[in-house]
Amino acid sequence: MQEESAGATEWAVPGQVGVGPWEGPWPDDPRYDPELLAHGDRRNVVEAYRYWRREAVVADLAARAHPFHVAIENFGHDHNIGTVVRTANAFAAAAVHVVGRRRWNRRGAMVTDRYQTLHHHADVAGLLAFAGEHDLAVVAVDNTAGSEPLETADLPREAVLLFGQEGPGLTPEARAGADLLVSIAQFGSTRSINAGVAAGITMHAWIRRHADLSRAW
Repeated sequence: MQEESAGATEWAVPGQVGVGPWEGPWPDDPRYDPELLAHGDRRNVVEAYRYWRREAVVADLAARAHPFHVAIENFGHDHNIGTVVRTANAFAAAAVHVVGRRRWNRRGAMVTDRYQTLHHHADVAGLLAFAGEHDLAVVAVDNTAGSEPLETADLPREAVLLFGQEGPGLTPEARAGADLLVSIAQFGSTRSINAGVAAGITMHAWIRRHADLSRAW
């Protein structure tokens, strides 16, 4: 369950996404929403979830979720959090954890925050406690000395993938509490990769290592 109320309204552009009213006899299935069946479903969801109630989609996603979590530090209102949430939803992460400030700009999530399990922790200690209680290895992602290349690292299956905010990266507390520190190989002039992009790369590395690709849409 989400710990906060949903953010923006459903992303919908009439005529560009979705389907119109249901044609023919209505399905006898409690997962379907009468309002959507009657008026059409313009939400940004995969076809398998067309006309479903939001609660039914959330429940099905929870059942399909992979055993990895994603966490991002938010001590300066990081604008990348919405992108991280959207990508976590695409890869069926078990949950997204926001560490630090509770408020964040949900625009980049493109409404996926309505379907994704979200948690908030006031500080890194709270996240580490959660990970310990649920037997999750903490994998910190930061281009710092002593990190192991993500490209060759053996990512644990049950894990929290932890990212720092844009600019300063991970806090010392986050690095110290991690079970594994990895970095993404870079070959250009920039010192760092955008936090949202780094999160997507790391999540996909987990998918390549552990996911059953036959279950992908």
